[in-house]
Amino acid sequence: MNDITKMLLGQITDFKPDFKGAYNIREDGGCAGRQSSENIKIENKTDKPGIDIRIAAGTVGETVYIPACVTHGDVNDLVYNDFFVGKDADVVIVAGCGVHTSDGHDARHNGIHRFFLEEGSRVKYLEKHIGTGMGSGGRSIDPVTEVFLGKNSVLEMDTEQIGGVDRSVRNTSAVCEEGARLLVRERLLTAKDQFAETNFKVELNGLDSAADIVSRAVARDTSKQVYTSDIVGNAPCSGHSECDAIIADKASVNAAPRLIANHGDAALIHEAAIGKIAGEQILKLRTLGMTEEEAEAKIIEGFLS
Repeated sequence: MNDITKMLLGQITDFKPDFKGAYNIREDGGCAGRQSSENIKIENKTDKPGIDIRIAAGTVGETVYIPACVTHGDVNDLVYNDFFVGKDADVVIVAGCGVHTSDGHDARHNGIHRFFLEEGSRVKYLEKHIGTGMGSGGRSIDPVTEVFLGKNSVLEMDTEQIGGVDRSVRNTSAVCEEGARLLVRERLLTAKDQFAETNFKVELNGLDSAADIVSRAVARDTSKQVYTSDIVGNAPCSGHSECDAIIADKASVNAAPRLIANHGDAALIHEAAIGKIAGEQILKLRTLGMTEEEAEAKIIEGFLS
Protein backbone atom coordinates (compact mmCIF):
# COMPACT_ATOMS: atom_id res chain seq x y z
CA MET A 1 0.00 0.00 0.00
CA ASN A 2 1.22 3.55 -0.69
CA ASP A 3 2.06 6.26 1.84
CA ILE A 4 -1.24 8.12 1.44
CA THR A 5 -3.18 4.93 2.16
CA LYS A 6 -1.11 4.43 5.30
CA MET A 7 -1.87 8.01 6.36
CA LEU A 8 -5.60 7.60 5.72
CA LEU A 9 -5.73 4.28 7.58
CA GLY A 10 -4.22 5.97 10.60
CA GLN A 11 -7.07 8.48 10.62
CA ILE A 12 -10.05 6.22 9.91
CA THR A 13 -9.04 3.06 11.80
CA ASP A 14 -6.63 1.71 14.40
CA PHE A 15 -5.39 -0.91 11.92
CA LYS A 16 -1.76 -2.01 12.22
CA PRO A 17 0.14 -3.99 9.55
CA ASP A 18 0.90 -6.78 12.02
CA PHE A 19 -2.81 -7.37 12.77
CA LYS A 20 -3.41 -11.11 13.19
CA GLY A 21 -7.10 -11.26 12.30
CA ALA A 22 -9.10 -10.88 9.08
CA TYR A 23 -8.80 -7.76 6.93
CA ASN A 24 -9.13 -6.38 3.41
CA ILE A 25 -7.51 -3.05 2.52
CA ARG A 26 -8.92 -1.42 -0.62
CA GLU A 27 -6.74 1.15 -2.43
CA ASP A 28 -7.87 3.09 -5.53
CA GLY A 29 -10.26 0.33 -6.57
CA GLY A 30 -7.88 -2.58 -5.98
CA CYS A 31 -6.77 -4.77 -3.11
CA ALA A 32 -3.68 -3.59 -1.21
CA GLY A 33 -3.77 -6.36 1.38
CA ARG A 34 -5.97 -9.21 2.54
CA GLN A 35 -6.02 -11.88 5.19
CA SER A 36 -8.67 -14.31 6.37
CA SER A 37 -8.82 -15.95 9.78
CA GLU A 38 -10.02 -19.37 10.86
CA ASN A 39 -13.54 -18.07 11.49
CA ILE A 40 -13.76 -15.13 9.07
CA LYS A 41 -13.27 -15.77 5.36
CA ILE A 42 -12.88 -13.00 2.77
CA GLU A 43 -13.31 -13.81 -0.93
CA ASN A 44 -13.64 -11.82 -4.16
CA LYS A 45 -17.04 -11.54 -5.78
CA THR A 46 -17.22 -13.16 -9.20
CA ASP A 47 -19.85 -10.92 -10.83
CA LYS A 48 -18.92 -7.39 -9.67
CA PRO A 49 -16.21 -5.49 -7.80
CA GLY A 50 -16.19 -6.31 -4.11
CA ILE A 51 -15.89 -9.04 -1.53
CA ASP A 52 -17.94 -11.52 0.49
CA ILE A 53 -17.13 -11.69 4.20
CA ARG A 54 -18.37 -14.89 5.84
CA ILE A 55 -18.31 -15.06 9.62
CA ALA A 56 -18.79 -18.52 11.06
CA ALA A 57 -21.55 -19.32 13.56
CA GLY A 58 -20.43 -18.89 17.16
CA THR A 59 -17.48 -16.61 16.34
CA VAL A 60 -16.90 -14.38 19.38
CA GLY A 61 -14.44 -11.58 20.10
CA GLU A 62 -12.94 -11.16 16.64
CA THR A 63 -12.53 -7.99 14.57
CA VAL A 64 -12.44 -7.68 10.79
CA TYR A 65 -11.13 -4.56 9.01
CA ILE A 66 -12.39 -3.57 5.55
CA PRO A 67 -11.40 0.11 5.01
CA ALA A 68 -11.23 1.73 1.56
CA CYS A 69 -8.87 4.50 0.48
CA VAL A 70 -8.79 6.72 -2.59
CA THR A 71 -5.38 8.38 -2.85
CA HIS A 72 -5.63 10.65 -5.91
CA GLY A 73 -8.08 12.31 -8.28
CA ASP A 74 -9.74 10.76 -11.33
CA VAL A 75 -10.85 7.77 -9.23
CA ASN A 76 -14.53 6.84 -9.03
CA ASP A 77 -14.47 3.72 -6.89
CA LEU A 78 -17.56 1.50 -6.66
CA VAL A 79 -17.52 -1.61 -4.49
CA TYR A 80 -20.06 -4.16 -3.26
CA ASN A 81 -19.32 -5.82 0.09
CA ASP A 82 -21.63 -8.46 1.61
CA PHE A 83 -21.36 -9.66 5.21
CA PHE A 84 -22.83 -13.02 6.18
CA VAL A 85 -22.86 -13.34 9.97
CA GLY A 86 -23.54 -16.79 11.39
CA LYS A 87 -25.82 -17.70 14.26
CA ASP A 88 -24.73 -16.44 17.72
CA ALA A 89 -21.59 -14.73 16.39
CA ASP A 90 -20.46 -11.56 18.20
CA VAL A 91 -17.90 -9.52 16.24
CA VAL A 92 -16.64 -6.03 15.40
CA ILE A 93 -16.46 -4.80 11.80
CA VAL A 94 -14.30 -1.73 11.12
CA ALA A 95 -14.98 -0.11 7.76
CA GLY A 96 -14.41 3.56 7.01
CA CYS A 97 -13.21 5.45 3.97
CA GLY A 98 -10.60 8.09 3.28
CA VAL A 99 -10.61 10.12 0.06
CA HIS A 100 -7.54 12.19 -0.89
CA THR A 101 -6.91 14.41 -3.87
CA SER A 102 -4.40 17.21 -4.44
CA ASP A 103 -4.20 17.16 -8.23
CA GLY A 104 -7.30 19.22 -9.06
CA HIS A 105 -9.34 16.18 -10.10
CA ASP A 106 -12.37 14.74 -8.31
CA ALA A 107 -12.14 11.59 -6.18
CA ARG A 108 -15.11 9.48 -5.08
CA HIS A 109 -15.82 6.28 -3.18
CA ASN A 110 -19.20 4.54 -3.24
CA GLY A 111 -19.38 1.49 -0.97
CA ILE A 112 -22.52 -0.64 -1.08
CA HIS A 113 -22.59 -2.83 2.04
CA ARG A 114 -25.17 -5.50 2.81
CA PHE A 115 -25.43 -7.23 6.18
CA PHE A 116 -27.18 -10.56 6.71
CA LEU A 117 -27.31 -11.40 10.42
CA GLU A 118 -28.55 -14.82 11.45
CA GLU A 119 -30.44 -15.59 14.65
CA GLY A 120 -28.81 -14.36 17.86
CA SER A 121 -25.82 -12.77 16.16
CA ARG A 122 -24.39 -9.39 17.16
CA VAL A 123 -22.27 -6.94 15.18
CA LYS A 124 -20.68 -3.64 16.15
CA TYR A 125 -20.02 -1.72 12.94
CA LEU A 126 -17.59 1.24 13.03
CA GLU A 127 -17.41 3.57 10.06
CA LYS A 128 -15.41 6.80 9.84
CA HIS A 129 -15.19 9.00 6.73
CA ILE A 130 -12.65 11.73 6.01
CA GLY A 131 -11.42 13.79 3.08
CA THR A 132 -7.86 15.12 2.80
CA GLY A 133 -5.64 16.95 0.34
CA MET A 134 -5.39 20.37 -1.23
CA GLY A 135 -6.54 21.87 -4.51
CA SER A 136 -9.89 22.20 -6.27
CA GLY A 137 -10.71 18.52 -6.74
CA GLY A 138 -13.91 17.39 -5.03
CA ARG A 139 -13.94 14.66 -2.40
CA SER A 140 -17.12 12.55 -2.35
CA ILE A 141 -18.20 9.55 -0.28
CA ASP A 142 -21.63 8.00 -0.94
CA PRO A 143 -22.22 4.91 1.21
CA VAL A 144 -25.22 2.61 0.84
CA THR A 145 -25.99 0.23 3.72
CA GLU A 146 -28.64 -2.49 3.55
CA VAL A 147 -29.33 -4.49 6.71
CA PHE A 148 -31.29 -7.72 7.17
CA LEU A 149 -31.61 -8.66 10.84
CA GLY A 150 -32.71 -12.16 11.75
CA LYS A 151 -34.47 -13.21 14.95
CA ASN A 152 -32.92 -11.67 18.10
CA SER A 153 -29.91 -10.30 16.22
CA VAL A 154 -28.35 -6.88 16.95
CA LEU A 155 -26.47 -4.40 14.76
CA GLU A 156 -24.83 -1.38 16.38
CA MET A 157 -23.68 1.23 13.85
CA ASP A 158 -21.31 4.03 14.87
CA THR A 159 -20.71 6.39 11.95
CA GLU A 160 -18.62 9.54 11.86
CA GLN A 161 -17.87 12.16 9.22
CA ILE A 162 -16.05 15.07 10.81
CA GLY A 163 -14.11 16.84 8.08
CA GLY A 164 -12.88 17.23 4.55
CA VAL A 165 -15.68 15.49 2.61
CA ASP A 166 -17.18 17.91 0.08
CA ARG A 167 -20.25 15.86 -0.81
CA SER A 168 -21.83 12.86 0.83
CA VAL A 169 -25.14 11.04 0.42
CA ARG A 170 -25.68 8.23 2.92
CA ASN A 171 -28.57 5.82 2.40
CA THR A 172 -29.29 3.21 5.06
CA SER A 173 -32.15 0.71 5.05
CA ALA A 174 -32.95 -2.08 7.48
CA VAL A 175 -35.46 -4.89 7.93
CA CYS A 176 -35.85 -6.22 11.46
CA GLU A 177 -37.42 -9.58 12.30
CA GLU A 178 -38.63 -10.82 15.70
CA GLY A 179 -36.61 -9.45 18.60
CA ALA A 180 -34.03 -7.82 16.35
CA ARG A 181 -32.37 -4.52 17.31
CA LEU A 182 -30.84 -1.74 15.19
CA LEU A 183 -28.85 0.91 17.10
CA VAL A 184 -27.37 3.83 15.16
CA ARG A 185 -25.18 6.72 16.32
CA GLU A 186 -24.25 9.23 13.63
CA ARG A 187 -21.92 12.23 14.02
CA LEU A 188 -21.53 14.76 11.23
CA LEU A 189 -19.65 18.04 10.71
CA THR A 190 -19.82 20.15 7.55
CA ALA A 191 -18.11 23.45 6.76
CA LYS A 192 -17.39 25.81 3.85
CA ASP A 193 -19.75 24.83 0.99
CA GLN A 194 -19.93 21.11 1.81
CA PHE A 195 -23.15 19.10 1.43
CA ALA A 196 -24.24 16.03 3.38
CA GLU A 197 -27.46 14.05 3.11
CA THR A 198 -28.50 11.20 5.38
CA ASN A 199 -31.50 8.95 4.72
CA PHE A 200 -32.72 6.14 6.97
CA LYS A 201 -35.54 3.70 6.29
CA VAL A 202 -36.25 0.99 8.88
CA GLU A 203 -38.97 -1.64 8.73
CA LEU A 204 -39.85 -3.22 12.07
CA ASN A 205 -41.57 -6.41 10.96
CA GLY A 206 -41.18 -8.73 13.93
CA LEU A 207 -42.64 -8.95 17.42
CA ASP A 208 -40.51 -6.89 19.88
CA SER A 209 -38.19 -5.61 17.16
CA ALA A 210 -36.67 -2.19 17.85
CA ALA A 211 -34.69 0.65 16.31
CA ASP A 212 -32.90 3.58 17.97
CA ILE A 213 -31.42 6.13 15.54
CA VAL A 214 -29.59 9.16 16.95
CA SER A 215 -27.88 11.79 14.78
CA ARG A 216 -25.70 14.66 16.03
CA ALA A 217 -24.76 17.24 13.41
CA VAL A 218 -22.94 20.56 13.16
CA ALA A 219 -23.24 22.77 10.05
CA ARG A 220 -20.96 25.79 9.62
CA ASP A 221 -20.15 28.48 7.03
CA THR A 222 -22.41 27.97 3.96
CA SER A 223 -22.66 24.18 4.21
CA LYS A 224 -25.94 22.31 3.86
CA GLN A 225 -27.28 19.17 5.50
CA VAL A 226 -30.40 17.12 4.90
CA TYR A 227 -31.65 14.43 7.29
CA THR A 228 -34.62 12.14 6.71
CA SER A 229 -35.70 9.04 8.57
CA ASP A 230 -38.64 6.69 8.10
CA ILE A 231 -39.42 4.16 10.81
CA VAL A 232 -42.20 1.79 9.81
CA GLY A 233 -43.85 -0.29 12.53
CA ASN A 234 -45.53 -3.38 11.09
CA ALA A 235 -45.77 -5.33 14.37
CA PRO A 236 -45.69 -4.78 18.17
CA CYS A 237 -42.35 -2.96 18.22
CA SER A 238 -40.53 0.17 19.38
CA GLY A 239 -38.77 2.82 17.32
CA HIS A 240 -36.98 6.07 18.15
CA SER A 241 -35.42 8.65 15.84
CA GLU A 242 -33.57 11.71 17.10
CA CYS A 243 -31.81 14.44 15.12
CA ASP A 244 -30.04 17.25 16.99
CA ALA A 245 -28.13 19.89 15.02
CA ILE A 246 -26.07 22.99 15.75
CA ILE A 247 -26.12 25.61 13.01
CA ALA A 248 -23.69 28.53 12.59
CA ASP A 249 -22.92 31.29 10.11
CA LYS A 250 -25.02 30.92 6.93
CA ALA A 251 -25.35 27.13 7.00
CA SER A 252 -28.66 25.28 6.68
CA VAL A 253 -30.09 22.05 8.09
CA ASN A 254 -33.27 20.32 6.93
CA ALA A 255 -34.45 17.56 9.28
CA ALA A 256 -37.51 15.45 8.48
CA PRO A 257 -38.10 12.43 10.74
CA ARG A 258 -41.23 10.42 9.88
CA LEU A 259 -43.09 7.61 11.63
CA ILE A 260 -45.45 5.11 10.00
CA ALA A 261 -47.45 2.80 12.30
CA ASN A 262 -49.20 -0.12 10.62
CA HIS A 263 -49.94 -1.94 13.89
CA GLY A 264 -51.79 -0.79 16.99
CA ASP A 265 -48.93 -1.87 19.26
CA ALA A 266 -46.17 -0.09 17.37
CA ALA A 267 -44.63 2.45 19.77
CA LEU A 268 -42.77 5.04 17.70
CA ILE A 269 -41.17 8.35 18.76
CA HIS A 270 -39.23 11.02 16.90
CA GLU A 271 -37.36 14.14 18.05
CA ALA A 272 -35.65 16.91 16.10
CA ALA A 273 -33.91 20.04 17.39
CA ILE A 274 -31.90 22.64 15.47
CA GLY A 275 -30.29 25.66 17.12
CA LYS A 276 -27.16 27.70 17.60
CA ILE A 277 -24.58 27.46 20.36
CA ALA A 278 -25.94 29.12 23.48
CA GLY A 279 -24.20 32.36 24.38
CA GLU A 280 -24.04 31.45 28.06
CA GLN A 281 -22.06 28.31 27.20
CA ILE A 282 -19.42 30.36 25.41
CA LEU A 283 -19.38 32.95 28.20
CA LYS A 284 -18.83 30.29 30.85
CA LEU A 285 -15.85 28.81 28.99
CA ARG A 286 -14.39 32.26 28.34
CA THR A 287 -14.36 32.90 32.08
CA LEU A 288 -12.06 29.85 32.28
CA GLY A 289 -9.55 31.56 30.00
CA MET A 290 -10.60 30.33 26.56
CA THR A 291 -10.97 32.55 23.52
CA GLU A 292 -14.38 32.61 21.82
CA GLU A 293 -13.05 30.36 19.04
CA GLU A 294 -11.61 27.88 21.55
CA ALA A 295 -14.85 27.86 23.51
CA GLU A 296 -16.91 27.19 20.39
CA ALA A 297 -14.58 24.37 19.32
CA LYS A 298 -14.80 22.76 22.78
CA ILE A 299 -18.63 22.91 22.74
CA ILE A 300 -18.79 21.33 19.29
CA GLU A 301 -16.31 18.62 20.33
CA GLY A 302 -18.47 17.71 23.30
CA PHE A 303 -21.67 17.76 21.24
CA LEU A 304 -20.25 15.36 18.66
CA SER A 305 -18.52 13.01 21.13
